[in-house]
Amino acid sequence: MRLNILKILARQVWATTFKSTSTRVLMGLVGVLLIFALQTGYKNVSYQNAMRNEYRKSVRENWENSPDKHPHRMAHYGYIAFRNKHPLSFFDFGMENYVGNAVFLEAHRQNTVNLSEASFSTGILRFGEISAAMILQVLLPLLIFFWGFNVVATDRENGTLKILLSQGVSWSELIVGKTLGVFSVASVVFLTAILATAALIFPKNGPLSIFAVLSLFYAIYLFICCFLAVLVSARCQNAKSALTQLIGCWLLFTIVLPRMSQAVGQFLHPAPSKVAFDTAIEAETLAKGDSHNPNDPYFKAFKDSVLRVNRVDSVQQLSFNYSGLQMKEGERMTAEIYVKNQQKLLKTYQNQQNVGRFMAFMNPFMAIKNVSMALTGTDFAAYTDFQNQAEAYRYRLAQQMNDWQIQYISNKKQGETDKPYYMNRDFWQQFPDFEYKNLEASAVFRNEIASIGALLCWFFGLFIWLIFLSKRLKAI
Repeated sequence: MRLNILKILARQVWATTFKSTSTRVLMGLVGVLLIFALQTGYKNVSYQNAMRNEYRKSVRENWENSPDKHPHRMAHYGYIAFRNKHPLSFFDFGMENYVGNAVFLEAHRQNTVNLSEASFSTGILRFGEISAAMILQVLLPLLIFFWGFNVVATDRENGTLKILLSQGVSWSELIVGKTLGVFSVASVVFLTAILATAALIFPKNGPLSIFAVLSLFYAIYLFICCFLAVLVSARCQNAKSALTQLIGCWLLFTIVLPRMSQAVGQFLHPAPSKVAFDTAIEAETLAKGDSHNPNDPYFKAFKDSVLRVNRVDSVQQLSFNYSGLQMKEGERMTAEIYVKNQQKLLKTYQNQQNVGRFMAFMNPFMAIKNVSMALTGTDFAAYTDFQNQAEAYRYRLAQQMNDWQIQYISNKKQGETDKPYYMNRDFWQQFPDFEYKNLEASAVFRNEIASIGALLCWFFGLFIWLIFLSKRLKAI
């Protein structure tokens, strides 16, 4: 391909598109909408993180200032783990408003993550919120289709196409040149979003490297949309037919296929209800053993084995607190059952998500949506990672209290007038605070390898389609 020909064709599309007053006005409105979405999203993320940090600080102060008490009571007093929003979550809200951000942690019990934005909002939230990602994923491709539907079809209708081809311009040069022209027009909106986002995260030392990768994937997605628009325009006999087909593609990509993939995923991999899930865990736990029941067969055998190993006749003769050891074994057992069932449930949800990931090979919109949510920390993987980190922290907390009970609480039976056993409050300060860490970049890319592959397949697949079409297209 000749570079000078590509420049001339791209410049012609640029000039023709910007001659229209409606294009300039529409582009200005979209730019204002983008800046508004970024500013409001950034303010909301800053406010939410500040509020969560405030509550987190309050929880920590209450924990450290708790009075002297028995460590098992302290384990049931519990802790609250908060998940701060990802620094780039203002760019793409993803699932952020529909999943919880705080969970109460206590001994012997795994609670659900609560306090999602949707739980405090009206049903209008289901219609979605305006974000920069939504504009770039949904609105800008529609504009691209309106800018690109006639770039070749109109030339065919007015006879210009025949003149261009007779002057030695090849079909490949024509389509690639006009694609670059449409992409240059779309880049005005795209660069507005990129520069505005960079201006917001740069002063706060935000993840610029991650955002640079995200911008690259968005550029690939928008180029795919431009390429698709020009290819459809080239194969249609008139501009009206091209516009109809492109609008059909937009509806298919943004509405039909996403809903269909969700329905197919739920049909192929049905998940149990919360009631059924909790009931199954409770039944399995009771069948295994109840650490609070002294007559439970499992823990009766456990006590006998401990007495036998230590060569004593009663728990009062042990050099450590047997109740703490029993609670520790019960915690290990219940946590093991919960984690096993939780991982099984997450596998079901993961299989549902995978349907959408592989559907991305038929839909570039789903590919960029998955990649965008993953890189901004607003996808399902980020939510489940928080669940896993919170559960690991809960387990360490419960077992630390059990260990302190084993080590510092006497085995001697108390009389009715004896003061209850307790530990000094200074111990509570020794247990570290919960700190959520975002997924590492390597894990993010590993989770979305299918979506990234789908984007690249679309990118190179359209070039293959170009080679195929260039040998069959006609000037009239």
